[in-house]
Amino acid sequence: MKKKVVIIGGVAGGASTAARLRRLDENVEIKIFERGKYISYANCGLPYYVGNVIKERDSLLVQTTQGMKKRFNIDIYTLHEVLKIDRANKSLLIKNLKTNEIFQENYDILVLSSGAEPIKPPIKGIDYAENVFILRDIPDADKIKNFVETKNPKKAVVIGGGFIGIEIADSLLARGMNVTIVEKADQILVQLDKEMANILHKNIKDKGVDLILADSIEEFKNNGKTLVLSSGKQIYSDLTILSIGVKPESNLAKEAGLDIGITGGVKVNEYLQTSDESIYAIGDVIEVKDFITGLPTLKPLAGPANKQGRIVANNICGKNEKYLGTIGTSVVKVFDMTAASIGNNEKILKKSSISYETIHITPPSHATYYPGATTIFMKLIFDKNNGKIYGAQAVGYDGVDKRIDVLSTAIMGGMTVMDLQYLELAYAPPFSSAKDPVNMLGYVATNVINGDLEIIHCDEFINLKKDNVVILDVCEPIEREKGYIDGSINIPLNDLRNRLDELPKDKMIYVYCQQGLRSYIAYRILKQNGFKVKSIDGGYRFYLNYI
Repeated sequence: MKKKVVIIGGVAGGASTAARLRRLDENVEIKIFERGKYISYANCGLPYYVGNVIKERDSLLVQTTQGMKKRFNIDIYTLHEVLKIDRANKSLLIKNLKTNEIFQENYDILVLSSGAEPIKPPIKGIDYAENVFILRDIPDADKIKNFVETKNPKKAVVIGGGFIGIEIADSLLARGMNVTIVEKADQILVQLDKEMANILHKNIKDKGVDLILADSIEEFKNNGKTLVLSSGKQIYSDLTILSIGVKPESNLAKEAGLDIGITGGVKVNEYLQTSDESIYAIGDVIEVKDFITGLPTLKPLAGPANKQGRIVANNICGKNEKYLGTIGTSVVKVFDMTAASIGNNEKILKKSSISYETIHITPPSHATYYPGATTIFMKLIFDKNNGKIYGAQAVGYDGVDKRIDVLSTAIMGGMTVMDLQYLELAYAPPFSSAKDPVNMLGYVATNVINGDLEIIHCDEFINLKKDNVVILDVCEPIEREKGYIDGSINIPLNDLRNRLDELPKDKMIYVYCQQGLRSYIAYRILKQNGFKVKSIDGGYRFYLNYI
């Protein structure tokens, strides 16, 4: 008797499950029920389609319904919504959205890949707003693009500073609109820590975008033309995109009595089975294990969803493969900059009561003697006792994704910060330096762990009482003309050994330079000459991101 596998939802998770399942078993019966019109599309590309960066709409279609049916011999039903899961009878109640017909479908194994739904709070006046959109799928993108091309809006407001919000703001700016971003938190891209996001805030404002932080939308007036914020500020808008975030679309699972995790996602075991062993769940709808800490979390990302789909297909075919957890590797284009992160930020670790250390560096993207090198702002978060890597963040113009990918691989391989020193990474002047930025992270973190460098973090330094300390700037005088820390004295590094008698040994010396390398050398000189000294982490460049 044929085994019958029914999949609820297509796109990343559901479609990858079906394709892998067919490759493993020619005899299994596979059916996909997708509420939307499209079975497999690149939803990460939607903002760029709206912005005309992606010109052809068909480019977004990873696989068409007919193409997938023909290649994989799968029964695919688009515009079909699953209304109910009857676990006792292993059946589904389904509505054909084209005909309104309601029917039942049995299953032997069910795969739940319903994804996440945009958060759309009951904002006063939203039901009467004619120019407010969300962006979740191709029809949403079509509506926005049609509105832009027929109404010719001049002023756009994006509510929310997450991935989609930033990408759509970039796209609307590229189409010639005046753009405002409103974000409830005090920073965009909450996966980053505040000092890293501050680098992006400045860049966004430099692009002419009005960035409003720590404020939120309270009411729409004038059919959506006027936005009233919590602060009382009012903004005019021709076009508003709601991008407040997403939450697991887990209602079907809840109503079926499946276990729901503390994050609101469907709870699954290491084989991606729900509390009902005949039902698997994957993608944005599930609560996953954080690969680094082992704690439950939500990671609505396409990469993990695809991998989970493959694993579920393997397990249906008896391969017994475990899902090890999600690292949370992400990258986003922020106008002309790139922001990438991996693992846990400080906010998450503090909330989980996990002790950690951080370092910051600002290496060039490639050898500085080769034209075009730009600065990468990098942050590494780790366990000071054993060197375990908890997370990393990078912001810059070039080479950002490459470095985060290396760190992702290091985490997956169980490497420590000490191991980063020894990675042999590709080097040629146009691409990197002989000591790659990832190696540099390893050197600095190892120095901190071994006690060869004592640092003070910028936020600690800013809040420090400075009456009985010395702040030492070891930059060249010409650099000081561009800015320095108030109250600091200047002794260039090359003069330091000959001017040690100008410094007191009974006071703590906080030494800094532009990036942190010269201050490390100064630290070693001072420490070995009997001075009390700490280096300001990340140097003056990072200090500016805290003030």
